[in-house]
Amino acid sequence: MGVVNVTPDSFSDGGRFPTVDSAVAAAGRMVEAGAAVIDIGGESTRPGAAAVSSPEEIDRVLPVVEGVRGFDAVVSVDTSKATVAEAAIAAGAGMVNDVRAARAPGMLELLARSQVAVCLMHMRGEPRTMQARPEYEDVVRDVAAFLAERAAACRAAGIARERLLLDPGIGFGKTVTHNLELLRNLPALSGDGLPILVGASRKSMIGQLTGKPPGGRLAGSIGAAVFAVLSGAAMVRVHDVEETVDALAVVGAIEDRGLSGGGIH
Repeated sequence: MGVVNVTPDSFSDGGRFPTVDSAVAAAGRMVEAGAAVIDIGGESTRPGAAAVSSPEEIDRVLPVVEGVRGFDAVVSVDTSKATVAEAAIAAGAGMVNDVRAARAPGMLELLARSQVAVCLMHMRGEPRTMQARPEYEDVVRDVAAFLAERAAACRAAGIARERLLLDPGIGFGKTVTHNLELLRNLPALSGDGLPILVGASRKSMIGQLTGKPPGGRLAGSIGAAVFAVLSGAAMVRVHDVEETVDALAVVGAIEDRGLSGGGIH
């Protein structure tokens, strides 16, 4: 999954794509490099980020969705708002990547009416405050229980199991220790075998482990992505698609597991 944030304030690529054309061109390069999914976000969820209204978020993401939908990739919209998701689905999005796991008003009902794929992510608290002293009794057990509950809610609403993915939410209300523990225990996060998506690319965990700013976290991000896939992740969400695909292709050849970019989806 390649990340295209059309925001001025995302932690890594905020302001990188100031026009629709630049965002669509970036998505095209990611697809050529092997991305199976392009994830388009119009509201930053970094700690302390300002909230964005639904109309503004729609104005940001809709033209990019329309520009990317003709590519050979699934278009995902990274949003927690039902109105934004509805507009994006109508414009051609085939997936909703929801950091609030379909808990916002109207989202569960909208997803049940649609046929799109759904990624349910774990987040402690809200983006603006999630990193304020995050604590868990047992982070693996707690995250697994939350994801199981949200998956059950989706299935009860009529969303087929085959449409669901689970994301442990690396960096979303978690310390580095919590993040590492989750990555070490990925299979335990999906009790009924639903596919796991991992998004660790350029996050503060990588910075804390390497001492590098977001722009210098390529090698660390690739390391996290390769480990995640070897540990059972079905998809990795990354900013640097070409480099990650190459790393997975080499490791996959060594392992003889077929982990090329085209095979991870």
